[in-house]
Amino acid sequence: MQLYSNIDDLEKKVISCRLCPRLVSYRETCLLNNKKYEGVEFWRKPVPGYGDINGKMLIVGLAPAASGGNRTGRVFTGDKSSDFLFSCLYSLKLSNKPLSVSRDDGLVYNGMFITAAVKCVPPENKPTNEEINNCSRYLDNEVRLMKNLRSIVCLGKIAFEAVDRLYRSQSSSKNKNEFKNGKFYSYGKIRAYCLYHPSPRNVNTGKITKEEFTEIIRKAKRYANLDS
Repeated sequence: MQLYSNIDDLEKKVISCRLCPRLVSYRETCLLNNKKYEGVEFWRKPVPGYGDINGKMLIVGLAPAASGGNRTGRVFTGDKSSDFLFSCLYSLKLSNKPLSVSRDDGLVYNGMFITAAVKCVPPENKPTNEEINNCSRYLDNEVRLMKNLRSIVCLGKIAFEAVDRLYRSQSSSKNKNEFKNGKFYSYGKIRAYCLYHPSPRNVNTGKITKEEFTEIIRKAKRYANLDS
């Protein structure tokens, strides 16, 4: 696996990726006939991570949303999940804006990078194991580039399993850790926090509240020494 020594080269590689035929087909065709987006130009390519690669904190989601990242070209941008996420990040002073709307909205993260386990939008938000494995090379490279990394917030089970698998592959441990909301696991100096994904389903059903969601991110921020 080729590793890139800077984030710009890695981003170019991610954007040009066509490893997964099913995902390529879906990202290029989803919502094409949706009247809500008539005349809207979609990104329709893999969505790279965004933020401060020299930061101490990483947030990992599942994949771009059909009307979010696959439309805007930036992870967690332009959909309901991002609205919830950024209202929390802004309250913790981890972003300079309370919304993530478009690639040119001037959004800046404070000591943080955000990415996804899978860089292309999957049908029904369900990537296959092969697709997750194909994309693992990019998550691995992003993590390796984050030399100051201390804490990772994993939004959902798939994101956590991708992170857990990455660190277990670098150690002698073969035992999988279990996703449990609010729990954290240590990988040397790194802590990975489990947190339910801020999807409309989880938010609207009360599976995750804004207070609980914010508090878990606050713990990750504090561990990363980003409170100062």
